[in-house]
Amino acid sequence: MQITDKTAKEIFNDVMANPQRVPFGFGNKAVLVNVDPQKAYTRTDLFKTAYETDPKQLEYTNQLARGFREKGWPVVWTHVAFLDSAEDAGVWGTRTDTPDSLQNIKYDSERAEFDERCEIDRSRDVIYTKRMPSAFFETPLQSLLVWHQVDTVIITGGSTSGCIRATAVESLSRGYRTIVPMECVSDKHESYHYANLTDLHLKYADVLPVAEVLAWLDGNG
Repeated sequence: MQITDKTAKEIFNDVMANPQRVPFGFGNKAVLVNVDPQKAYTRTDLFKTAYETDPKQLEYTNQLARGFREKGWPVVWTHVAFLDSAEDAGVWGTRTDTPDSLQNIKYDSERAEFDERCEIDRSRDVIYTKRMPSAFFETPLQSLLVWHQVDTVIITGGSTSGCIRATAVESLSRGYRTIVPMECVSDKHESYHYANLTDLHLKYADVLPVAEVLAWLDGNG
């Protein structure tokens, strides 16, 4: 095991400045999967479970969503919510039981609501409620991707170390080129955020500046 005094952010910047892998690259058609941009995780003024990395994260996400809609490509938004009994949280909901606990994000609660800054077109965008980290797990996402014949999954949201990572790993496992725009994901702590971006970029996804993703989107016919 390598030992270093560098911070997780410094290691990430080193990896990005010195590419060690051939990128997966973009395919021909993509889906935008916006993972859990709900108040429990975005409204730092309301909930202590919320976090922010780039203040313009949701602005970039909305920009991507507009570009996808212009092409007729699918835009997906997920959020987490559980029954009052929390039985659908399973063992994941057993470690703590406070008002801030995961399993206490209830259906129709403020914590489950999407952030008001999210520009969701409810007439055409796809909304899934999920209960586990990956946006694929027990949602119809795979069927949607097959129907739209996409080969590339672009992931935004949070947290980088949790649901973003889980969704990205499963996306690759299902055979999709996977892209993570770095300004469009966030986490509670800088160390978790950058350590997981590094690991994702080296193994499972292309972590790219959002400007590069937008440029590909604009130039892809």
